[in-house]
Amino acid sequence: MTALALVGGSRSLRVVERNVRSYLRMWPAFVSGFVEPVFYLLSIGIGVGELIGDVEGPSGPIPYRAFVAPALIATSATIGCIFDTTINFFVRYKYVGVYRAVVATPLRPRDIAVGEVAWSLVRGGVYAAVFLLAMLAMGLVESGWAVLAVPVAMLAGFGFAGVGLAASTWMRTWLDFEFVSLAIIPLFLFSGVFFPIEQYPAAVERLVEVSPLYQAVVLERGLVLGDVHPGLLLRAAYLLVMGWVGLRVASRRLTGLLHP
Repeated sequence: MTALALVGGSRSLRVVERNVRSYLRMWPAFVSGFVEPVFYLLSIGIGVGELIGDVEGPSGPIPYRAFVAPALIATSATIGCIFDTTINFFVRYKYVGVYRAVVATPLRPRDIAVGEVAWSLVRGGVYAAVFLLAMLAMGLVESGWAVLAVPVAMLAGFGFAGVGLAASTWMRTWLDFEFVSLAIIPLFLFSGVFFPIEQYPAAVERLVEVSPLYQAVVLERGLVLGDVHPGLLLRAAYLLVMGWVGLRVASRRLTGLLHP
């Protein structure tokens, strides 16, 4: 996060600071982000897992909860980031008027874009770290590579945050956010989070293999289960480019919107 903010200039840190101060007064909304993925793990990973039994892992059968848990690190970070850069950004831009006030200061629209993405990574990183600690307590971490799970979750969050912020600059009403849900729900259900993608029809499997959330799921699962290989670097590059392009588009769009 700090590196991202410094790339955009130290002024971007002022946007992060503003959001931190705001959430100190709205801490229940922040804390609620810890609860949902843990509930998924307990209800689906453990509850449903008792019915499913073992699934195929990188080096043999593994408990279903060990299969699901790494994917939930990815989803908790990425979905948290995309909602922070879509719905929360939209409220601050459209209704609160935060950014109209910000551009009256030395901050530029690019500083706003970098700062908002950086803040979403702080939030996503904290969620990923807490969830990883919960996994450790449950004995679901099988490799020392898991130490990289949180940085990788933030990388995945960067990919989604950049695209989410760019998309938000085209949003005009709350009805437009139906398109966000229309994109997120299929990604969540069909990115190998709950089932090995080999269970899907061949056409669906090929489509899943190029989806952004699947890249994050494979990265996290590889680190936590110890299935580390050079191919993971391509998946990391996919998310990095995705975030960079989204951030560039968001910066240009905000410049036009705030300085028409």
